[in-house]
Parts: sequence; structure tokens; C-alpha cells
Amino acid sequence: MESTVAMRSGTRPRMAPGPRAEGPLGHLRALRADPLGLLTRSAAEYGDVVALRFFNRRMCLLRHPEHVKYVLQDNPKNFTKQTIGYDRLREILGNGLVTSEGSFWLRQRRIMQPAFHRERVAAFCGTMVHLTEAMLNSWDEKSRRGEPLDVAAEMHALTLRIVCQTLLSAEVSSQTETVGHSLDELLSQVMNRTTGLLALPRWLPTPKNRRLKKARGALDQIIRGVISARLNGGRSEGDLLDLLIAARDEETGERMTDQQLRDEVMTIFLAGHETTANALSWTLLLLSEHPTVARTFRSELAQVLGQRTPTVEDLPRLLYTGQVIQEAMRLYPPVWLFVRQVSNDDEIGGYHIPRQSYVMLSPYLTHRDPEFWPNPEGFDPERFSADRLRVLPRFAYFPFGGGPRICIGNSFAQMEAQLVLASIAQRFELERLPGSRIELYPSVTLRARSGIPMTVRQR
Repeated sequence: MESTVAMRSGTRPRMAPGPRAEGPLGHLRALRADPLGLLTRSAAEYGDVVALRFFNRRMCLLRHPEHVKYVLQDNPKNFTKQTIGYDRLREILGNGLVTSEGSFWLRQRRIMQPAFHRERVAAFCGTMVHLTEAMLNSWDEKSRRGEPLDVAAEMHALTLRIVCQTLLSAEVSSQTETVGHSLDELLSQVMNRTTGLLALPRWLPTPKNRRLKKARGALDQIIRGVISARLNGGRSEGDLLDLLIAARDEETGERMTDQQLRDEVMTIFLAGHETTANALSWTLLLLSEHPTVARTFRSELAQVLGQRTPTVEDLPRLLYTGQVIQEAMRLYPPVWLFVRQVSNDDEIGGYHIPRQSYVMLSPYLTHRDPEFWPNPEGFDPERFSADRLRVLPRFAYFPFGGGPRICIGNSFAQMEAQLVLASIAQRFELERLPGSRIELYPSVTLRARSGIPMTVRQR
């Protein structure tokens, strides 16, 4: 590489430009105050490769699709998950599919893959629609009374029930409030402990640590209860949990340890519903704010479905419905930032990327790059028509990541989102609550800080 040749010849490698660092903290204060603003301003001023520093950590922000492709697909082994953010996630999820690496990750991925094959995912359609209908029945009374609801909370509760019943054959309806409160606390602390100067040891009995312990303990109790019920029940459900329990190491023949089993179930339990819930929440809000798009969307539902509920066979014909969700995830990608550590010196975009530094990939940023997305702030589902997608670089849009570590549940999530959105729109129209303030909250995922209050009206 050019940078390697430069170093051998004694010349200084070309380093990426970036905004001036503010004292010993670098850009940390700006990151904590407004992370999306910092990334957006930096890329607008300095381009596709931007140097940043957070305290003693050297960061390189990458925006161009080809650079994203290089990190996630072309050379992923040089960009690992050995970062402080993933360390904080491991404190919650353990060493599950999202946080593990190397041969251990590959083994776990192979074990889980059959649960996400197209035919098996398609079989979940009926359950997804049934659970959505049950939620909508609970909206009837609120609609009659004109009572608003928090769409974000509703979507989180629904997607939690869906992932538990389809992948784990478990019923957790009575515990959704506990899960919601615990998850809010955990995600908030992960972000704070990632961007903080000093993370106090978890064993210190500080108020934050006590809240963290309580939240993690509550989720652990639920997860271990689901596993215990299956192990002691003596009944096979043929689901993901059964695949995990039955898995054996190819060399030793040993099954997963109790801790490994807990880590994988915890990962599916949380990651399997959090991102889809956020995608649906933002989609419903955007539809309420763009009546022309909403009319086209409802027209497709009427033509394809009439009055009947959607099935998996309908999905190929619900093209615009899928495009609406894709466009919502372009504007508000559930995972707004990926960070990797650089194992060996590298070069991207003509700039030297030192070993042990970090690269940052932001779908939020790349998805709004005006070079690839005209009128990037606009809500235009037609961007995802087949003709327009043909000329779009592969990694101009990557809400599920990419390369060998692309989200294992992306097909599951996309099918779920289409079925849920179609079911909701058949029965209700949602409007943003007048005077409500919707504030972006870029935690581990891209949430609304205080929820998304909306009114519901029967169609």
C-alpha cells in the first residue's frame, strides 16, 4: 500500500483531515452533546474520510460506500469488534452472536443459520399477524376515547412478543414492561459508559451501578427462566432455542455451556426486537407527516389485500410497502453507527489508517450523502424502485451492516416490518400528537428520546 511504501522511504504518511481537537478531550464533548451533529458537520466540511479524536482514541470517520464496503466486506478481518463500545455491550449480552468474533462467532453463526432460512421465516407469518391483531384490538378503546399512545412503546412490546414466540416459543406478555424499563436503562448506560472518560467498576455500589445490576438481573431472570422451562419441559418446539440446546462442538461433542446458551438467547431476545421496533416507530411517524406517500401506500394495500389480513404470499406484491420501510430506515437507520478497531496499518481513500486506531461507519451519515441521495432529507420511497436501485452503490444503504457479519435476522425483520405495517394501516390511521416534540436519541440504536406519542383513528 502507498502508506506502507511512504513509511519505508522515510516520508510522512498522508493523514486524514478533520476538525481541530478541543484540548485533551478531543472531540469527546461534542460527541456526547450531539453525536449526529458532529458526524454530519465533520463529513460536510472535510469529506469522506475524517480524522477525529475522543480523549486518547484516534478515530477515522468513513462515509463513502466504497470505504464502507472495504471495511465490512473486502477486508473485515483487519477491522475487529475489540472496541470499548462492544466491551460495554458484552457486559449485557455476553459473548453472543453480535459481540463474539473469529472461529467462535463462525461456529455460533452456523448453528443459528437454519432458524433463519427463508422457508422457516415464512412459517412465522401467521404468528406475526396474529400478535399484531391482538395489539390492534387493544387500540380500539383508545381510538374511541381519543386517547394517545406511545407508538415506540407499542412497537417494542409487539416485536418482543413476536421474537419470543417465533424464535423461542416463549410467552412474555406479562413481562414486557419489565423488559422495556430494563432495556432503556441498559442502552443508556452502554452509551454513557462508552463515551465517558471513566467507567467506575461495576462492583462499586453507586446509584448507576445499582440500576445497571437491577436491569441486567431482571433480564437474566427472564432469559434463564425461558431456557430452564425448555430444558425441564422435555418438549421440542423445533425453534432456534432447540437448535442452540442441541448444538454440539464438532471436535469435543460437548454442548454449549449454560453461559453460552444464556448469551445467545439474550442476544436474540434483545437485538431481535429492538431494531425492528425502532424501524416501525419511525415509519409510522413519517407516514403521518407525508400524506401523499400515505395515500399511495394505502392504495397498494387496498389493491393487494382488500379487507383480508396479509400473508407471506402477499409480500412480493406489497412493493411500495417495502419501499416505505426501506426509506424510513434510510432516514432513521436503527443501528446508526458501527465502530471497528484496526488490527494492522491500512489505507482508505488515500489516507493512512494506523493500527489500533478506530474506524466509524455511520448508516445515518452515508444514507444522507447528497452524492447518492438527491434531496437527502426528503421522504421518498420511490428511491427504492428497481430502476433507481440499479445505479446505487451496494453500500450506499446498509441498515443491516454487510459482508460476512450482515445481520442474520435481516430477512426476518423485513418480513415482520411489512406484515406489521400493513396490518396496522388496514385498521387505523395514526397522527402525531399535536404539540409533541420528537427528539432523536442516538444511543446504541436510534430511538426517540421520549417516545412517539400519536393518536389513533379507526379507518
